[in-house]
Amino acid sequence: MNEQMSKWSFGQINLRAVKQSARTAVAAVASLLVAHLLRLPEAYWAPIATLIVMQSTLGAALPISGLRFAGNALGCILGACLATYFPANIFVFGAGVFVVGIVSALLRLEMYRFASITLAIVLLAGHGQPPRMIALHRFLEVSVGIVVALVLTALWPESQKPGGKG
Repeated sequence: MNEQMSKWSFGQINLRAVKQSARTAVAAVASLLVAHLLRLPEAYWAPIATLIVMQSTLGAALPISGLRFAGNALGCILGACLATYFPANIFVFGAGVFVVGIVSALLRLEMYRFASITLAIVLLAGHGQPPRMIALHRFLEVSVGIVVALVLTALWPESQKPGGKG
């Protein structure tokens, strides 16, 4: 199919964009359904993670997803520990963000932003639950989103050329 045939006549929408939108929508809905099936309390984090992970190819999504997973784990663990043993305040939050940066650098992993975002959510989201439960739920919700996005990207790869198969 040539470039002209891969566009729709009403507004010249590229067929590749339509396919990518469909892939992303299916992945987001699937991750929300899985999170609901698992009865995760803040199921919306799963499709948010899926939307962030969706890339054009599995090869592009896989490495960054590993870092997102590791950063999510680090942010959850550190956030739960800080929230359990220290009173919530701006200094504890700042120290946590600093420690996440140091740990990321020591591990030589580019996960600082993922870990610090998760840390902020665990520390700053007052849910009335024990911090370890908030962290566990956050970890599971984001992990569901990452896994669903990777599975869908592997099963339904995006076309590499406009109008190509995929």
